[in-house]
Amino acid sequence: MSLSRRQLFGLSGGIVSGVALTACGIAMTSPGGSTGTLLTSSVPLPRPFSTDLPRLTPLRPDRDGRARVTVRRKGVEILPGRTTEIAGYDGLFPGPTIEATKGVPLHLTVANELDVPIVNHLHGGVVPPEHDGYPTDFVQPSASRVYEYPLDQRAATLWYHDHAMDLTGPNVYAGMAGAFVLRDPAEEDLGLPREERELTLVITDRSFGDDAELVYPVTDGVIDSRYHGGLLGDVMLVNGAPWPRTDVDAARYRLRILNACNARRLELALDPGGDLVQVATDLGLMTRPHRRSTLTLAPAERADVVVDFSDHEVGSQVTLVNRLDDGAMGEVLRFDVARRAKDDSRVPSRLASIERLDPADVVVTRDFKLSLGARGQGHGSHGSSGGSTGSGSSGGGRDGSGGGNLAMWTVNDQPYRPGVDIARPRLGTLERWRFTTDVHHPVHAHLVGFQVEQDGAPVWKDTIDVGPTSRAEVLVPIEGYRGRYVLHCHNLEHEDRMMMADFSVV
Repeated sequence: MSLSRRQLFGLSGGIVSGVALTACGIAMTSPGGSTGTLLTSSVPLPRPFSTDLPRLTPLRPDRDGRARVTVRRKGVEILPGRTTEIAGYDGLFPGPTIEATKGVPLHLTVANELDVPIVNHLHGGVVPPEHDGYPTDFVQPSASRVYEYPLDQRAATLWYHDHAMDLTGPNVYAGMAGAFVLRDPAEEDLGLPREERELTLVITDRSFGDDAELVYPVTDGVIDSRYHGGLLGDVMLVNGAPWPRTDVDAARYRLRILNACNARRLELALDPGGDLVQVATDLGLMTRPHRRSTLTLAPAERADVVVDFSDHEVGSQVTLVNRLDDGAMGEVLRFDVARRAKDDSRVPSRLASIERLDPADVVVTRDFKLSLGARGQGHGSHGSSGGSTGSGSSGGGRDGSGGGNLAMWTVNDQPYRPGVDIARPRLGTLERWRFTTDVHHPVHAHLVGFQVEQDGAPVWKDTIDVGPTSRAEVLVPIEGYRGRYVLHCHNLEHEDRMMMADFSVV
């Protein structure tokens, strides 16, 4: 039986409070270009740039390649002077930043101190299926398991997060996510900014109740229909702090940026101006840098950019803004240029070599339609191997139907059915995948990478932002391992409402 959201978050002692709201139809696209609806906080919010940017806690494996994280509840300060209970890796929000080395396997123990099952997924990882984080491959309460990550892949800014079926949205919202920086010592010769001038920025949005508790719009185990299209918070968090600021040298900085929002898209820019020099995408370095005035990231997308603060006077302020929203949600992070400093970093004209795949080598073309299905479509139980805690009620609507009268999000007109493959690609072949949409859907596939054209050159990605009523085409080399994986929308409210499908590499 799958767990109801109420079991995890609506009962006494839960982490994310449910809010009783009247159903009023499904919100599809907000004015800001994200699919979803804004949930307004009821607690007074801080002024932007009144808190300092936290530096993320690093977690490095020991000499045997082992590391450990424990998912637990903890009260932390997110809003200044207030305590918010989260469920996070090592009780941190976001979780510790795991730093690993290309080609050096990581043995990651994940322990579960919650009272519900969890699943861990290394997003962007090339991982055997039994360690990938299949949605029903649970770590039960008071248990732990070791995830084996070979890390035989390109260095990149990855991330890890919960992937429990039906519950990824509220679990990630509660804090179960963190950055994962996979490094390649060979890249040090490029001269990009590093150490104190390399900042990992985990951007999220959240909403808070009267007592500064995280609020997720769910009642009796079903999300309120107005948030069925996606949940947009009204507090912008960077590394767990609301609208923070930080001092920087008048020098170059490498920013590893992760959009970890449930549903919000971002269009980032600098105010009062300046270039975001992109050097990497989801799955590592580009062939050459590209100067941008804005950078758009859908949920789960990442980008590494270099910003040169020597272009600004000491004492000046440079704000990272979000062009897709107005008011407070149009502000993200402020950099205060504090001092002159020596800078021996550079951005070389060539960054990496990427072999351009030949479309003539494609053996199969597959079409995937991501759209809203019929009302009441779905199932009451997913047959989860992990079982359930508490009463064992189904993860669905008030009538136990798996969603009441809410329509399911679907892939090829089918809601998620664990164990039923939508495709069976053959290992060692090249495929073409075409995605079509009704509204914005950031599409992510486990195990495989997508090669796409960007700025006239091939790049590697694992998440594609497909716009409303649009089509995106990617080349997909089927590499890594045989076994069952999933592809899904990374708007987490869409994913939890069945916009996911299995595929098996054979």
